Amino acid sequence: MSDQNSGPAENAGAVGAGAGPAAAGKQGFRQTLQGLWPYLWPHDRADLRQRIYFGFLLLLAAKIVTVAMPYSFKWAVDALTGETGGTATATLLAGAIFLTLLYGAMRIVMALLTQWRDGLFASVAMNAVRRLALETFRHMHALSLRFHLERKTGGLTRVLERGRTGIEELVRMAVLNLLPTVLEFVLVLGVLWWQFDWRFAAVVFVMVAAYLVFTYRVTEWRIDIRRRMNESDNDANTKAIDSLLNYETVKYFGAERREAERYDVSLARYEGASVDTYVSLAYLNGGQAVIFSLGLAAVMVMTVYDVRAGTATVGDFVMVNAMLMQLYLPLNFMGMLYREIRQALIDIGEMFTILSRDPEVRDRPDAPPLDAEAGELRFEDVRFAYTPERPILRGVSFTVPAGNTVAVVGPSGAGKSTLSRLIFRFYEPQSGRILIDGQDIAAVRQESLREAVGMVPQDTVLFNDTIGYNIRYGRPDASDAEVAEAARLAQIDNFIRSLPQGYDTQVGERGLKLSGGEKQRVAIARTILKSPRILVLDEATSALDSFTEREIQQALDKISEDRTTLVIAHRLSTIVNADEILVLDKGEIVERGAHAQLLARGGVYAALWNRQRQVDAARATLARNAEANAGSLPQKVGEGLEQEKLAETV
Repeated sequence: MSDQNSGPAENAGAVGAGAGPAAAGKQGFRQTLQGLWPYLWPHDRADLRQRIYFGFLLLLAAKIVTVAMPYSFKWAVDALTGETGGTATATLLAGAIFLTLLYGAMRIVMALLTQWRDGLFASVAMNAVRRLALETFRHMHALSLRFHLERKTGGLTRVLERGRTGIEELVRMAVLNLLPTVLEFVLVLGVLWWQFDWRFAAVVFVMVAAYLVFTYRVTEWRIDIRRRMNESDNDANTKAIDSLLNYETVKYFGAERREAERYDVSLARYEGASVDTYVSLAYLNGGQAVIFSLGLAAVMVMTVYDVRAGTATVGDFVMVNAMLMQLYLPLNFMGMLYREIRQALIDIGEMFTILSRDPEVRDRPDAPPLDAEAGELRFEDVRFAYTPERPILRGVSFTVPAGNTVAVVGPSGAGKSTLSRLIFRFYEPQSGRILIDGQDIAAVRQESLREAVGMVPQDTVLFNDTIGYNIRYGRPDASDAEVAEAARLAQIDNFIRSLPQGYDTQVGERGLKLSGGEKQRVAIARTILKSPRILVLDEATSALDSFTEREIQQALDKISEDRTTLVIAHRLSTIVNADEILVLDKGEIVERGAHAQLLARGGVYAALWNRQRQVDAARATLARNAEANAGSLPQKVGEGLEQEKLAETV
């Protein structure tokens, strides 16, 4: 018997009790089967249901041929031993040859029927895999941001991957192996009872029952080992993905050895569970062989007595052996069948556990689409906390009139980025309302809301595809000319055209082949192409150098002219022309007004402004000193080295 081992953001909130791999136990096997049944028996696909009917007919025909095969073997042996009567030797030989050829032909027919059946069921299985995986994938996107912050991406992808594999395994093992084995067992018992007597059927029944009980108990023990192996596999996989995604950070801190040791801890747990799996497999195989061999020997001895008594022939002796040996092969896989079916149900149950989790934010049944013709944005006494003991927003109220620009500044952790998450309905406020053109965004469809709002985030993550694909993500039906125009406004068109593959250049995982500024400009171009009524700029120029920042700021000012814009700012120099500036501190608006008004007030904003001016002045001094000292370096290395140092210092 063989066995296979399957192998944040500001104020993110406290990590909750996400449904991990072990949480599959919450999804009972009966519930899993009930949930899976509509996918295996698709009511909207008559063609697949016809395949199932025809497949079961082929299954029945194949098993009848399988049980009949030992008869041709028996008749051939009886012909060779002359137990069919006093027939001439030549006739016996011809009969034996014919029966032997019949035996071979029946084996061919059985194999063809079995493969035909497997081919028919493949469409049913893969349709179920596709539908359930797609539904789970869509549901993952429908779940709240909190869910995804609580879960590790590697763990989620493993749940999806193992769930898909689990459906394939369930169909292959249950429909293509378990059901045929049960059918064959019933037919064998009937043949033994009819051909011999009830004692033969009773012995085989007891042998198979003991075999299955032993297999069940050992496999239950092995399932716990498999679950531990899955958990350690998940842990190792998430650690590997997390480490590789943070490759540069690992290099910055020289943490390669630390990461390898951390990964090895998970691998060691996986190794221990794997060794236990192989040891328990040896115990299972040995016990199965002993039980089956005792039952086979008992039946053979009984046949010997019948042959001596003249109630059976030598062909009967051979037929019993052949029939039980045919049954042994599928029985030998019974432990794996049970384990794989059980494990498949656990893996599928993990998918159903995710599917059973309700989205934290969902549309009301009668929710209308958002009508954002003007684009006025208003917060009314909005209060929000990721966890009850830690309030983030404490009664925030402000209005961004249509076409105006309002900036939000404040120290780290004040709740600035939380505002953007609430606008996009990643979370719902505990109290208060957010309105667009007088419509409560909690009462409109999320899809229409997000169509009306564009976002340029502080941390830009790109898809592992081309630059053109990432820009066109803002509007998939945009023409090449529109994509190029958006890139031009974002000051990145010339750079893209200078690349050998232009807009078809691959950006790599999370856009790592591009610099921070290049990624940010792609994100700006993507939002420009979307052309939303409301713009949210969350530190949109934070990754850019001063020169590029000025160019991008001009482009952002231009596209913001007739749009409602909320700017979450770190560099105060980028928001001096805002219509209103809100100073957020500890979840409350402590100051508000235009740039000049806030400076004249001499409060929190003025302090932030003066501190940033000092930092900018210090940087400028460092740059001037570096430039002045450039001539004293040896000519051979001076210019290039000083420019590099200057860039690093600034």
